[in-house]
Amino acid sequence: MAITADQVKELRERTGLGMMECKKALVETSGDIELAIDNLRKSGAAKADKKSGRIAAEGVVFAKVSGKRAVLVEVNSETDFVARSDDFLTFVASLATQIEDKKTANVADLLASTLASGNTVDQARQALVQKIGENVQVRRFQCIEGERVVDYVHNQKIGVLVALTGGDVALGKDIAMHIAATNPLVVSPDQVPEAARLKEKEIFTAQAKESGKPDDIIAKMIEGRIRKFESEVSLVEQPFVKNPEQTIKSLLKAANVNVIAFVRYEVGEGIEKVQTDFAAEVMAAAKG
Repeated sequence: MAITADQVKELRERTGLGMMECKKALVETSGDIELAIDNLRKSGAAKADKKSGRIAAEGVVFAKVSGKRAVLVEVNSETDFVARSDDFLTFVASLATQIEDKKTANVADLLASTLASGNTVDQARQALVQKIGENVQVRRFQCIEGERVVDYVHNQKIGVLVALTGGDVALGKDIAMHIAATNPLVVSPDQVPEAARLKEKEIFTAQAKESGKPDDIIAKMIEGRIRKFESEVSLVEQPFVKNPEQTIKSLLKAANVNVIAFVRYEVGEGIEKVQTDFAAEVMAAAKG
């Protein structure tokens, strides 16, 4: 049976796949478009499974503010080139809307949730993998609420949400940009996790003992270093990046503003990337 250009065009529009792949699928089904779609979806899932083991450490973060609630989501790809593509960015934006609409609690719930098309988010992810030829992973998302919620995204690689009481959007943006630049751990020193405090104390203790000073002096040195550590990782104690002579605490106090919470994502943080030795690859290829 001869496959017409209109059939190929229709299948391409409905699947988003390449012309040759669509034509091949139609030839295999003797022009049955619905069967071709089913077969392409099955093969797409298989391809997605094969690609799922490949490291995806690039990607984007995306923020969406809806009144007093906002969501920050990170989606990973294998290359930055794909992360900049319209198909990838459209998928990421749709996730933020889906999270808001479905009020999903975690990534597993998000992937299992149903889109307006009738497909699940994970089926849409697999279709994207089939189309772009790279592993795509929905890594994480977090929602935040407050009297005022402000977002800031830097080059789609670092995203911040800040929940405030009082103030205006301009101040919120300044605080969010500061968080993007300095990466604080908590809002204030009293929020520093005990595990982080004990880890730093262990390091400082080992360093102080090498000084050969008396134990009482060492104890005071450790106490001072712990206080310094808590100050450095706490947002309100940090010097404001736009005016280092002013702390965030004094900036907030002057504007009668409080920071309730914040979220900061950086693409690929914590993912171990494969280091490729291209010279070695070329030498190996040359040796056959």
